[in-house]
Amino acid sequence: MWRWPAWAPRALQGRRCSGGFLKTTQTSLTVHQVGQNFTFVLTDIESKQRFGFCRLSSAAHTCYCFLSYLPWFEVFYKLLNILADYTIRGQTRQWQDLLVSLHTLPVPEPGVPVHLGVHHSFAAPDLQELPSIPENRNLTEYFVAVDVNNMLHLYASMLHERRILICSSKLSTLTACVHGAAALLCPMHWQHVYIPVLPQHLLDYCCAPMPYLIGVHASLMEKVQRLSLDDVVVLNVDTNTLETPYNDLQNLPGDVVLALKSRLKKVSTTPGDGVARVFLKSQAALFGSYRDALQMVPGEPITFNEDLFVNHRSSSMRLFLHNAIQLQLFKQFIDGRLNLLNSGEGFNDAFEEEISMSEYAGSDRTYHQWLLTMKKGGGAIFNTVRTKANPAMRTVYKFAKDHAKMRIREVRSRLKQK
Repeated sequence: MWRWPAWAPRALQGRRCSGGFLKTTQTSLTVHQVGQNFTFVLTDIESKQRFGFCRLSSAAHTCYCFLSYLPWFEVFYKLLNILADYTIRGQTRQWQDLLVSLHTLPVPEPGVPVHLGVHHSFAAPDLQELPSIPENRNLTEYFVAVDVNNMLHLYASMLHERRILICSSKLSTLTACVHGAAALLCPMHWQHVYIPVLPQHLLDYCCAPMPYLIGVHASLMEKVQRLSLDDVVVLNVDTNTLETPYNDLQNLPGDVVLALKSRLKKVSTTPGDGVARVFLKSQAALFGSYRDALQMVPGEPITFNEDLFVNHRSSSMRLFLHNAIQLQLFKQFIDGRLNLLNSGEGFNDAFEEEISMSEYAGSDRTYHQWLLTMKKGGGAIFNTVRTKANPAMRTVYKFAKDHAKMRIREVRSRLKQK
């Protein structure tokens, strides 16, 4: 393994485009070798994700990898292909200059073009924008590989925070489908175990008792199926089949599901952000009335009333919402919104715009009262922003720690036997 730079301050990594570069190789590249791009994710106890953007050359067993906190899939995949091209041509100087430029480059503003030498450039993506087809590789591959019915079932399973396995024989397709599926939860984020590609030595994680979204290469599925996998949702991307012991899609409000299916049919052949926006509309229909449950008392922080959120909706929606308020992804979403409101920052994303333009908003009295207060110069009402670990991630870390201890005990036992 070759690593560059050999050491970099952690503080620097958070403010630069690339936190590091790795190269593992057994043989050299040749002109005829084709590479595939995929991404793994490292998640810390505070739910902060670091992405490993990889380019794997199948014939040479060579893998390049950028490590970064920035989820810039298309940008880093492009840079990896440039590095591979430099290597094939023996342009070592250009190869090293590119790494130096990336590591010292401050994170640019969205849409600002960045020139790397004479021939190469990229523009920083706007993470507030919805992913588009075909520009967004993850969503494009997911939408092409998986039919609408299976996408809907998987979406419903994620909203119920199930244990979910996605498998494929191609690494690029595997990780793209995991990332693409998770992106459709916008503006929420998957809060539990999230492993786009599971290493072979961690297959026991498939037996974890908590919710997870894990990608497994098809070559390992035979071993996975030997494990005790009760109540696991499995999507096989290669065969476009989904196995589930649940009726999660039927548990979603019927009118929301019908609207989702109808809209997906209309945008299925149209490029752009139509697919992502259809799912965003579904999220707004399910959760957009959270504004009606915000409560504001002068001199006190804004709070969220769960009972009000559930009971003011129609009877067909109440059962779903009663379960939804227990979801970690919903709890983290509400905590994030309250932190922004109480700190005076506020928010204006595609989800809020969708709520404002639709019938999901209700009266929004507290939300609009907050806006009025801020316009009058109220500033930060209460700064309640706290850096705390996601409860779900604390559970994950406990599982990983116990798993590691068990492995150590096994090794010690074997050594004693010898």
